[in-house]
Parts: sequence; structure tokens; C-alpha cells
Amino acid sequence: MRMTSKGQVTVPKHLRDLAGLRPGSEVRFSFEEGRVTLSRADAEERPGKTRGDRAVEAIVGTRTVNRGLSTDEIMRLMRGDA
Repeated sequence: MRMTSKGQVTVPKHLRDLAGLRPGSEVRFSFEEGRVTLSRADAEERPGKTRGDRAVEAIVGTRTVNRGLSTDEIMRLMRGDA
């Protein structure tokens, strides 16, 4: 695997799946004993996460626009009423 001139690498799909990483996932890098480690950032560590953020994360990457939910159901999810 090679790093681009912009410092980008592609995380192999099987590793993304194992780590639960999806497009838009927040990640953390650390450096210990000469190794760079990538890990998923926990939701608790991200200050200011709103109900809307959590609702959007619940439907991101589901392969359908709204999983068959009605507009009213989506609005309830966004408001945190569900």
C-alpha cells in the first residue's frame, strides 16, 4: 500500500468493516512505539453531538434513501421522538 502525496491511504474494506468505519466516520490517529494507529473515535468523545447527528448517523450508508420510512417517521427520528 502506498501513501499519496497528500498523505492519503485507502483503508481496505475488510478492515473498515471490522472497525465499523463508514463514510463520514470520525477517526483518531495515535503514534506509539514507532507505529501509527487508526481507531474509530467514540461518540462520547465528540462534544456537541446532537440528536440530529445521531439520527443522521443511523441512516448513513444504509443503501436506501430512507429505509422505507415516511416523511413523518424521518422527522420524528430527527427530533428524537422515536
